[in-house]
Formats: sequence, C-alpha cells, structure tokens
Amino acid sequence: MARSASGSEHIEAARKLLKTARTADDLRLAQSVLLPLELGLSIEQTALAIGRSSGATCTMRTRFAKVTAGEMTAPRSKRELRNRAKANLERERQILNEVLPDAATGGVVVIPRVKPAIEAKLGKTLALSSVYRMLARHGWRKLAPDTYHPQGDPEARDDWKKNSPALWTKS
Repeated sequence: MARSASGSEHIEAARKLLKTARTADDLRLAQSVLLPLELGLSIEQTALAIGRSSGATCTMRTRFAKVTAGEMTAPRSKRELRNRAKANLERERQILNEVLPDAATGGVVVIPRVKPAIEAKLGKTLALSSVYRMLARHGWRKLAPDTYHPQGDPEARDDWKKNSPALWTKS
C-alpha cells in the first residue's frame, strides 16, 4: 500500500490559494496539495487530474510546502521576469507620458522621430523594434502609417504625382 500524503499543515494555505487563484498555474498548485490530502488521491491520480506529470506534481507540492513554511521564497511570475529590460514598467510609462504628451490627445506618433527622445530619457540606445514593443506594452497601437520615406525627395514625389501619364485613355 502506498504511503499517505504529507503536508496536512498546509491545507488552509492551499484552500486560500484555491479561492484566490488568478492563473491556471496557481489553481493547479492548490489542487496538487488539496487533492491528495482531502480526497486521498495518489500522486499519479493527482497528476492526471491537473494535467501534469507525476514528477512535476511532486515538485509543486514540495515547493508549496517550503514557501508556506518560509524556507523558500515564492518563484516570481513570468510577467515580473523581464530579463534584459532597459527600465521597469513604471519608468517606461513615465517616459512615454513625458515624450508623447500630444499623442494622447489625438496626435500622430512617428516612431523614428520619437526614438531619440526616448533614448535620451533612458540614457541607453534602443532598437526600433524595442520602441515598438514598449509602446505595445503600454497600450499604444499603430493607427496611421508613415506617409513617406524619411530619405525620400518630396519635390520629386510631387512632380511624379502631378506629371505621371494616364495609363488608360478613353477611346
């Protein structure tokens, strides 16, 4: 006969997590503790119920017990792990509010023109794609395409528009 599950001292913490879980991972974590203790399921049955392997389920239970007992800190969420971030989210929000005040009232933002101002505020260089990702993180989206190439010749463009021959003529 298999040995009974340990960790009955963590049932209340697991019930609390079950009620306040915001993610599927939090829910699985609470279930990995509660199912063996309250329903008498084995680790294999619990793993099958929560959709994880037996090893992962056992690791989740052990980690929960250590975090609850204060022997270990809780792992940070993936949203908090911005490994090579140039600034934290609050600093990014502050920079965008300083650099784009007229855009919030309906002005058009041309990213290549805004990029040097953002870099100056950060004190670091950024790739253009990083600026686009930063704007996306804070709810900005591209509303209007850039109307012309920055290295283009406006006079040549206007001459071409005005003087281009008609392709089809009425007969």
